[in-house]
Amino acid sequence: MEREYQDAGGSSAAAAGMSKDKMMLSAPPPQEDEDVDELLAALGYKVRSSDMADVAHKLEQLEMAMGMGAVPAPDDGFTTHLATETVHYNPTDLSSWVESMLSELNAPPPPLPPAPASSTVTADGFFDIPPPSIDSSSTSYALRPIPSPPVDLSADSVPRDPKRMRTGGGSTSSSSSSSSSSLGGCVVEAAPPAAEANANAIALPVVVADTQEAGIRLVHALLACAEAVQQENFPAAEALVKQIPLLAASQGGAMRKVAAYFGEALARRVFRFRPQPDSSHLDAAFADLLHAHFYESCPYLKFAHFTANQAILEAFAGCRRVHVVDFGIKQGMQWPALLQALALRPGGPPSFRLTGVGPPQPDETDALQQVGWKLAQFAHTIGVDFQYRGLVAATLADLEPFMLQPEAEDGPNEEPEVIAVNSVFEMHRLLAQPGALEKVLGTVRAVRPRIVTVVEQEANHNTGSFLDRFTESLHYYSTMFDSLEGAGSGPSEISSGSSAAAAAANAAPGTDQVMSEVYLGRQICNVVACEGAERTERHETLGQWRGRLGHAGFETVHLGSNAYKQASTLLALFAGGDGYKVDEKEGCLTLGWHTRPLIATSAWRMAAAAAP
Repeated sequence: MEREYQDAGGSSAAAAGMSKDKMMLSAPPPQEDEDVDELLAALGYKVRSSDMADVAHKLEQLEMAMGMGAVPAPDDGFTTHLATETVHYNPTDLSSWVESMLSELNAPPPPLPPAPASSTVTADGFFDIPPPSIDSSSTSYALRPIPSPPVDLSADSVPRDPKRMRTGGGSTSSSSSSSSSSLGGCVVEAAPPAAEANANAIALPVVVADTQEAGIRLVHALLACAEAVQQENFPAAEALVKQIPLLAASQGGAMRKVAAYFGEALARRVFRFRPQPDSSHLDAAFADLLHAHFYESCPYLKFAHFTANQAILEAFAGCRRVHVVDFGIKQGMQWPALLQALALRPGGPPSFRLTGVGPPQPDETDALQQVGWKLAQFAHTIGVDFQYRGLVAATLADLEPFMLQPEAEDGPNEEPEVIAVNSVFEMHRLLAQPGALEKVLGTVRAVRPRIVTVVEQEANHNTGSFLDRFTESLHYYSTMFDSLEGAGSGPSEISSGSSAAAAAANAAPGTDQVMSEVYLGRQICNVVACEGAERTERHETLGQWRGRLGHAGFETVHLGSNAYKQASTLLALFAGGDGYKVDEKEGCLTLGWHTRPLIATSAWRMAAAAAP
């Protein structure tokens, strides 16, 4: 940990090297202290160990303000004021030195239109934005919208302050150039010549010291940019999207991360740099890796697998030959638990057949078969008769009923095979192609399953205008990121007496949490930046799925109270489990964070009127 702060201090000192020759060491060196960090002391910096976290935070702010370590162009007005008529305190006192530099950089930004007095910041760091009007009557949300102001592009606008600040990567440019576009960062250019001032008169913020004020401006900028995109006012959207990284830099925790991902998605849409599909072996492997980390870091996938397995287990009661069709088997993480439960069933386990559906691999490897081998080895160790078949399909709409039909009975007295169909976060992808969902549900109906389990996100990211979709997704993913922060890095392994270890874990998110944020960030990018067939993250609410499945000839199977109790027990294994909440809703189970449901599990069977 100490070495990490050492590197951060070095990069910040290098970034400010251009003004060192004029710095005045006016403050006397501090007295030696027993608590001074040894590694930094060896380099000439005196920082108490107790101040390390504060110094690291200040260094991060300074690095963000100075362009993340990038060297500015010689004619930049951004850092020249640091070298003229400025007294800097002893740089060996790292904390005071960094704070003095930050105080100079934190110039008040040009004002945005004032936010309504009702806009408040919650205890979790999110803003009260009212929920969208789509199917949200029974749900409390943590955000409330701030009306987005029009961006004034008129010739009467006040010219910008002749300074430039750069955040993130990107090429440097002269002070007279126009604003440059870069997805790696945002550029606030110097004031243009007088002839160009009227055409480029949008004032952009530089650094905002007040975190709450900056947070209100951040939400304001996000919604205003989305509104400009909806109105196809791309000059205004481009100006607004450049504010988002600067405003997000002053935030912390989940809010900063959510704003960064939504800012990137808006930038991709504004500059027409759409994300590419996972078309290579590396992309597919990375997607599987992110899925595995998401499984480990939070209880959402575990809840989905557990509740679906419980419904399937109850449907298979007393059956000797069972067959599960998994519409998205991935690494097969759902099925060891069901196999083990069947192995412990009174009277012995049934004969178990599993059909796993997955997409073709770019390198033409048989990944589905590898999953089957691992599951077969596990089934053998617990004494379950196991058969497996992998089906490669680019989309579920390519499946035909004969591919899923049960095996013929070996004899006249052989018990028929009972089928269950399982779909976890797969159905919503079919909505990108007209008629695809109806075809798949027709295929499912043709094989006459005893039960169909469906797990989907409890959100509406498919209907309404772009602004409605953006606002709803901002609600949803803000809560999702907040739950990742609250839950830490997965099941709690820290004892109640180890408060220091818990604090360290919260300060430094684990790999699972970071990769889970990337997993969700890719979904955000698809929801916001893509359209047409490329937009596959078309989530819908439980009420909408109830209507679709009911229209296709299915009726709800109520999930039992046993599943509810055991799902609640599962959540206690996670750090921050008090924030998770399981609810029963018309026979279905939802898992959410505090008052906001995030995923829903439902079970279905063929309605009597639809049965052949």
